[in-house]
Amino acid sequence: MKPLASILPQHLSYSTVGSPVVDIAKLTLDSREVARGDVFVAIRGSLTDGHNYIDKAIELGASCIVCEEIPAVTPDDVCFIQFDNSSEALGHMASAYYDHPSHKLSLIGITGTNGKTTVATLLHQLYRTLGHNTGLLSTVENKINDDIYPSTHTTPHAIALNTMLAEMVEAGCEYAFMEVSSHALHQHRVTGLRFKLAAFTNITHDHLDYHKSFSEYRDVKKQLFDMLPSDAFALTNKDDKNGMFMLQNCDGTRYTYSLHSASDFKARIIEHDFGGMLLEIDKKEAWYHLVGKFNAYNILTVYATAFILGYESEEIITALTRLSAVSGRFEYVKTEKGLIGVIDYAHTPDALQNVLETINAIRSKNEQLITVVGCGGNRDHDKRPIMARVSADLSDRVIITSDNPRNENPEAILADMQTGIPPQHYKKVLKITDREEAIKTAISLAEPRDIILIAGKGHENYQDIKGVKHPFDDKEIFIKNAALLT
Repeated sequence: MKPLASILPQHLSYSTVGSPVVDIAKLTLDSREVARGDVFVAIRGSLTDGHNYIDKAIELGASCIVCEEIPAVTPDDVCFIQFDNSSEALGHMASAYYDHPSHKLSLIGITGTNGKTTVATLLHQLYRTLGHNTGLLSTVENKINDDIYPSTHTTPHAIALNTMLAEMVEAGCEYAFMEVSSHALHQHRVTGLRFKLAAFTNITHDHLDYHKSFSEYRDVKKQLFDMLPSDAFALTNKDDKNGMFMLQNCDGTRYTYSLHSASDFKARIIEHDFGGMLLEIDKKEAWYHLVGKFNAYNILTVYATAFILGYESEEIITALTRLSAVSGRFEYVKTEKGLIGVIDYAHTPDALQNVLETINAIRSKNEQLITVVGCGGNRDHDKRPIMARVSADLSDRVIITSDNPRNENPEAILADMQTGIPPQHYKKVLKITDREEAIKTAISLAEPRDIILIAGKGHENYQDIKGVKHPFDDKEIFIKNAALLT
């Protein structure tokens, strides 16, 4: 039990009905999880409004309700606390409830459209290699040292996030590396956390179904840098046209990295193939087991972060050369008969273009590139025709197919994609709604040494159809069918 008054954010204005002088058991957002003595926080979400479940939370024994609107009838034995924004209040309350775990770690946040997962995961691998206890919060998985915990969101909600950070502290972790999504910033999931360093990768077209405009999406990303204390560090990609925008009015010490601009940290690709690339970082050449210009940026971000946090250049580079690619991020598979599969999470136009351009830069003229690609349902419609056009422009053959249709009709999603295909590319594009059939067809069209890019789902081992997650792994499907068909 903990005194409620000890976790209330005193810098936020609030009003109360009933006495806040009460001990509370735990915080929860889910009325179904309420037990006697709990605090139920009513959050207004995009799909549901927690205020509709206040009565149920009280029935189950909640001793306190945090909300934005106090009900007309309030039981005498329940305290109500009204904030302007209950999500913001929860961020601070969750941090305080778990004794501010982010203050006891060096918490590193990575934001941007593409590269967050790779950078966070490589940082975790790097610091484990260097002998540290570390935590990871990512789209693919959460980790405390080498123990893996399932990941359901890029950034968990404030209670789950602080719970995990507290467990990292308990396990002796010195560092925690986490992806920070725009949704998490906008919904105050990371409010109340103290970051030691924030890194910006890039920003391109994504999540405009949620943010409504690119400028809003960009401004939300910037909030991570706006919340940095003066003793923290800010690291940005100077080659991105919005990179320097992130540093405006930032109180932390600022650093930049780039491949093309004058910056604090600089890299240059010397050569690359499907096995990796020779990269020069700050005038030191080394071979890395990752491929592509986008991964050169990712490696440089990791290098710069470790350098800023106190490691010497040679030690960082030596450790980085031992690290491998992240699951589902330009994951390269070669069959016994020489057919190459590339599995990649690319689900934005920019990420897809980066992967396709990388493959085209590596392959020979005799190798055909076949792209299997779809777009997720209940997400940004505007990027669908763009992704189809990018695929058609940069591939020899394209099969548009289902991704995670969720609650949308897959045929409608594919129809949206087809509007982006220029007439001159009609003959090279097939539409096969069933994703496994699409992968099988790509394999049947390929010759040995051809390359099949399967884009959009990457590490995911399911396909979300009408709210049900059916087992589906692009890599496994490719390997199984390549063995049967080649």
